[in-house]
Amino acid sequence: RLLATSARLVLDADALNLIATDSQLQTLLRARAARQRFSVLTPHPLEAARLLESSAAQVQADRLSAARALADRFDCAVVLKGSGSVIAAPGEVARINPTGNAALATAGTGDVLAGWIGGLWAQHASDATQHGTLQVASRATFEHGAAADAVATPVLRAGDLIDRLHASLSAPPRGLDRGLAR
Repeated sequence: RLLATSARLVLDADALNLIATDSQLQTLLRARAARQRFSVLTPHPLEAARLLESSAAQVQADRLSAARALADRFDCAVVLKGSGSVIAAPGEVARINPTGNAALATAGTGDVLAGWIGGLWAQHASDATQHGTLQVASRATFEHGAAADAVATPVLRAGDLIDRLHASLSAPPRGLDRGLAR
């Protein structure tokens, strides 16, 4: 029902695994953009592999192509998480995020990213385009990674990341023009 009615969706984790196994849900997801209902998928490599019916090794071998393939297959923006997260959308130049570190592999940090995308997207509701969706996903991914880079603890907890993101709200985003891929 959410795939058919929600104006905007950020899909992660079990939602992606469910879509990977259900062709009807895949069709509903693809149809959203035609109705100006945009989506962002935030898979890690194994979730991306399930959606592409490939292996995590194949996704990792060419992350840029995998993110573009997901974006084209489901007609939505994609944040392929991992070292150098790739942000892609149909018809747009893909981006490779220059921020973040291995600590983002910690449990809960992907949930923080999905929430940060949703929060920024709600603030920019007037730009209901695929390009606007890509911009929001790119900014959220950049800020999420920058927050992880700024946390000065040996172990990154999702709560630490949230605190750092909250502190960043008063600062204008910088460096978003870096990381464009062709």
